[in-house]
Amino acid sequence: MKKFDFRGKHFLSLADYSSAEIMFLLDRAKALKQQYYKKGTTPPILKGKTLGMIFQKPSTRTRISFEVGMHQLGGHALFLSSTDMQLKRGETIADTARVLSRYVDGIIARVFAHQDVVDLAKYGSIPIINALSDYSHPCQGMADYLTIIEKKKKAKGVKVVYVGDGNNVAHSLIYGAAKLGSHIVVATPKGYEPNKDVVARAKDDAKKTGAIIEVSNNPIEAAKNADVIYTDVWASMGQESEHDKRVAIFMPYQINRNLMNQAKKDVIIMHCLPAHRDEEITDEAIESKNSVVFDQAENRLHAQKAILAELMK
Repeated sequence: MKKFDFRGKHFLSLADYSSAEIMFLLDRAKALKQQYYKKGTTPPILKGKTLGMIFQKPSTRTRISFEVGMHQLGGHALFLSSTDMQLKRGETIADTARVLSRYVDGIIARVFAHQDVVDLAKYGSIPIINALSDYSHPCQGMADYLTIIEKKKKAKGVKVVYVGDGNNVAHSLIYGAAKLGSHIVVATPKGYEPNKDVVARAKDDAKKTGAIIEVSNNPIEAAKNADVIYTDVWASMGQESEHDKRVAIFMPYQINRNLMNQAKKDVIIMHCLPAHRDEEITDEAIESKNSVVFDQAENRLHAQKAILAELMK
């Protein structure tokens, strides 16, 4: 496989990377994971390197997986809560990017507005990794497709059905499907579809890979013959006031026994976590033999190690 030099690049969206580049990073993640399981250690590729981690939102998997990943790669991670930084007092993202670029070797940022990671990349002089924004969740997408490839032995032609809100996770799944040749159906209530520009851009990429990109309002029809069924919470951080309204609207999109019965018998059930059990997914579904949600969560660590290793080496 062709090798790529990612040093100094940013990782803001899967849309910014070619199919070959994404596959290279996924293969790198797979190799690092296998090496860790075989030897119990990872080469200190980032020895002496420091990662700054800006968090505007709380986190479990993102913070821990990045901190552990940097440790395993021989580097160091600094947790930077936006409430403890001068950002809270009005310092601009541009000034923050310029200053941190003098101190650390890379930045991950978990933010509300995607423009914040764009500005970090624009004004900083080090790699910026999007650890979640309102537009995209590319590190989650990499972990998701790493998991799909592990379980289904391929991504090309695999039918991935996402049910729920057409949010940042859905966007990254769409972009990933387009790059890797998967068949994705995003099933949402009317008015909650994914961004039209995301779908249009993905369909352009799909012409090169043979991917199929579909948007539906019918979860039962969408789930037929699915290889993968995936969901996310119905009310994300910042949407708490809409919770009760969303539960009423989204309940027909719940992953439950009826929806699973529409899919292939060996369908895998995925969720990016945290899960609101018996809302977007039943307890039965998430605990079923078809569920791979905890393998998927673990793969955040391995996928992100590959990204860190390649961008920061």
